[in-house]
Amino acid sequence: MWGVGRIIMKLLEELSRRPELEKDFCFVLYFKDTVPDFPFLNAPIFEKKMVPVPFFRNRLFPIYYLVLLPIKLWFAKLDVMFWPAYMLPIGTLTKSFALMTEDVYYEAFKGNASFQHRFFYGVFGTYSAKFATKLLAISETSKHNICQVYKVNPNRVVVNCLGIDFSKPTTYDLRPTTFPYVLYVGQAFPRRHLQETILAFEKVVTEHSNILQNIRMSELKLIAIGPDKYKTPTIKNLVSEVNSKLKREAIIHKDYVKDDELADLYAGASALVYVSDREAFGLPPMEALSFGVPPVIADNELGHELFGEYAFYAEGSDVGGITKAVRQALIDSEKIEKIKFDGPDFVKKYNWKSFTDKWLEIVRSLN
Repeated sequence: MWGVGRIIMKLLEELSRRPELEKDFCFVLYFKDTVPDFPFLNAPIFEKKMVPVPFFRNRLFPIYYLVLLPIKLWFAKLDVMFWPAYMLPIGTLTKSFALMTEDVYYEAFKGNASFQHRFFYGVFGTYSAKFATKLLAISETSKHNICQVYKVNPNRVVVNCLGIDFSKPTTYDLRPTTFPYVLYVGQAFPRRHLQETILAFEKVVTEHSNILQNIRMSELKLIAIGPDKYKTPTIKNLVSEVNSKLKREAIIHKDYVKDDELADLYAGASALVYVSDREAFGLPPMEALSFGVPPVIADNELGHELFGEYAFYAEGSDVGGITKAVRQALIDSEKIEKIKFDGPDFVKKYNWKSFTDKWLEIVRSLN
């Protein structure tokens, strides 16, 4: 589960663990087609309601989210409504609290998304930025960018950093494989440069094997987890091409894995590569750091805000910049050891309990 879905799931899971909130709150949860089979949704603090789209089961999310749900809310008399999908329906009367990232702006006005995608983000994302009672940003850098692109008052934007799901295992060198590997996790949008990462990996194993004495370079692999989101599908053919050139299965690509498998993959990785031109937070490198695994990230304001000295920074998102950063993440033993032993403690401040505490504080301020 990616993005907004993951945030909502973790928030509700944390709320379900707090029965004392029943004295002051009732959380009404709205669903379009079905209620997911998550045990925490059965907590007494949650009231579940359906808003189905007639004749179009499992389809037409915009009609549900932007038309039918707002009509339902006119009669619900709620105190506050949290809108997590970056868009605020026009005509919303309830006090509103909306998740927002600068990606919504770029997807609407600068990206290559479908017309429908750009239309909804352009109209309802902009409406949310302008008229939601409060906006939720997930980093200080993202708040600055939101205020800049949408020209909104910073006082309307509240920062609440995301939490981390995983933690360092009892035995650090828990390896689900017998070979060393570099890991990539995340939906493969062009801005996250999986294509360049694959080509950089090829250069690392073919051109720099003489300086990577601590790694079995003939066995080193790149494991990439996440669906191909390039406008023209790119990753499958590129993986096949590079594997053919290297004459072995050096690169493994999967669209999805289960959470327990992902935790094992984090635990055993030599490094994680997540060089993204634009992120509001970016969970995978922080999740990797929680295992003491060195993240390779873009050298930008967000990276330094969140990671400080606990990351290797790619000077560019091209093949050369990523190659150099990955190489350093494999050979800089002093920094690798620091990240291995101190990284898990560094990320403890990013947790879902703190996220939920702040979220509740914002809700109370709006009531």
